[in-house]
Amino acid sequence: MKTIQTIGAVALLCTLGIQAAEMPTAAPKTYPEGEVGRLVKLGEAIMNETDTHPLTKDLVGDKLQCKSCHLKGADGKPGTAKGIGTFIGTATAFPAYSKREKSVQTLQDRINNCFMRSMNGKRPIIDSEASVAMAAYVTWLSEGLPMKMNPKMPCGPYNSQRWAKNSKKFAKIQKKATHKNYLSGKKLYEARCASCHGRNGEGMGTFPPLWGKSADGKWLAYNTGAGMSKLNKGAAWVQSNMPLGQGGTLKDQEAADIMLYVDAQPRADFDLAKGFLPKCEMGYYNSKVLKEHHSVRSNFKALGLDVDKIRGDKVIP
Repeated sequence: MKTIQTIGAVALLCTLGIQAAEMPTAAPKTYPEGEVGRLVKLGEAIMNETDTHPLTKDLVGDKLQCKSCHLKGADGKPGTAKGIGTFIGTATAFPAYSKREKSVQTLQDRINNCFMRSMNGKRPIIDSEASVAMAAYVTWLSEGLPMKMNPKMPCGPYNSQRWAKNSKKFAKIQKKATHKNYLSGKKLYEARCASCHGRNGEGMGTFPPLWGKSADGKWLAYNTGAGMSKLNKGAAWVQSNMPLGQGGTLKDQEAADIMLYVDAQPRADFDLAKGFLPKCEMGYYNSKVLKEHHSVRSNFKALGLDVDKIRGDKVIP
């Protein structure tokens, strides 16, 4: 009876909209038995070591891991932190409609697409061991939660409303951005972010890079097709999660200015037709959109901004 009441309460919270403090913030206490448990553990390992794991290292084109955006919670598991980006509950929303792909996406589709964007690489083969393992791990984090497929966006119940609400809020703020906001963002970044992510966005130790290139000329972070490259979505994520362990402490304008600065830095373009689909190995891309191109300049233009005026120079091609 207690379990039924708990599930009912969670369903009600999902319907009404929830605050981060009311969310589950821990993985199940035990792994599944047998081969399923092995795959869940494998998926967890890949989430932690995406750019170096034997099954995915050749698919990653930067120096990020899944845990870079899907932060570890108090239990040490990737994707259990309470901020935007939690994996908990995500599997309950799939299959889900994606406006970006104009198709109904599976959980594997959603995860694999991150490899093209956030990882600046190429999609794993659908139903390959790596693809199944990552989906198994995310599904494990949703055990005991009610199913409710999402007909509007490929996003779990603990993220969808926060993404939608805060992305709209920050879009309004960013549309008013000026060069002064860029300078403010630089100052805030240097004071509150650089100690972990590096003064030049290169990353420090286990903390991920945010922009720039390695010594051998390879991009270090997400490309311009990633959600974090969008001024409004990036600000929503940052306010929810950063500084690490202090999510929710940045004021709206502070989060907006920081991401205005970060996303005004040079990074890889995203060209689906020319740069990514030719590298797909699974034979079928579940999307009705086969042409999609983004750059730093176009991401700013999408909000009515001229990146040259925002930066005060002409560094961005």
